[in-house]
Amino acid sequence: MRRRTLISRCIGTALTLALRGTGALAQARGKVYRLGFLTSGGAALGLFGDAIKRELASRGYRIDNELVIETRSAEGDPRRLPGLVKELAALPVDLILSFSYPAALAAKESARDLPVVVVGSGDPVGTGLVASLARPGGHITGISDVAAELAPKRLELLKAAAPALRKVAMLWNADDVGMTLRYRASAAAAATLGVTVQSLGVREPEDFEQAFAAMDREPPDGILMVSDALTFLNRGRVFYYTIAHRLPAIYEIEAWVRAGGLMSYGPDGREVAERTAALIERILKGAKPADLPFEQPTRFRFVINLKTAKALGLAIPESVVERADDVIE
Repeated sequence: MRRRTLISRCIGTALTLALRGTGALAQARGKVYRLGFLTSGGAALGLFGDAIKRELASRGYRIDNELVIETRSAEGDPRRLPGLVKELAALPVDLILSFSYPAALAAKESARDLPVVVVGSGDPVGTGLVASLARPGGHITGISDVAAELAPKRLELLKAAAPALRKVAMLWNADDVGMTLRYRASAAAAATLGVTVQSLGVREPEDFEQAFAAMDREPPDGILMVSDALTFLNRGRVFYYTIAHRLPAIYEIEAWVRAGGLMSYGPDGREVAERTAALIERILKGAKPADLPFEQPTRFRFVINLKTAKALGLAIPESVVERADDVIE
């Protein structure tokens, strides 16, 4: 009996010490990091924010425990962004992850002592966020835009799906420098393909009605819409217009097709999340953004919504459907 009691006590002591050791180890390595997620509108958080959280969790960070996420959204009003950056800096956060060019610019100018990782900001060199992709300098790095490479492919896919395409209406946020550069890349690609561009820059939700009126006066054969917070928040109106006027449209982000758009071609969201999480982890471990080159997407996805095609009365050639990475039926 005494031997059994002694063995039980030894086991209990060993377990207690092991648990204390585990707790001490967790405490030693378990600094609580605080990240600031900053966006012009709620769209990007749903599209990429959750995926990036999952990737960070897969790397061993316990969200809301070892890694606390502080989210700030300007709700479509970019004038609020500098104040939101100052809120995050005052908490303080260890790093800001920005979604959109206006958010990246606000973080660059209002939080010069904080590392910043940017996603969805357009061309970081063209917008002046950094001097070069290879040597960004300063306190910013992230995932760069590849609009110049993707624009010809998007238009080629749209034309393949709708061979009668001769004029394409392009919708983009004219107040967003990053999205304006994307529009210009798309317009340049259209010229090389012999497609006429109907330029429809918008700045406010009310501007979409003016854009629709312009298309009523001079009907295009299709639509290409550049993705940002403003166009995302008004995507339903665009979907309705395309159905009502039987206009094929292509978008930059897969989620738009799953929400009712016809087709999309753009970077693989999972890869973007993986590489963004990797950059964040490197900075949390001590790397400086100035030493981390901007990364470029390497995987891309083409998605078609055949339900929407049917509503448009559009018979997409089988050869185009076979090229899709995913088909929604």
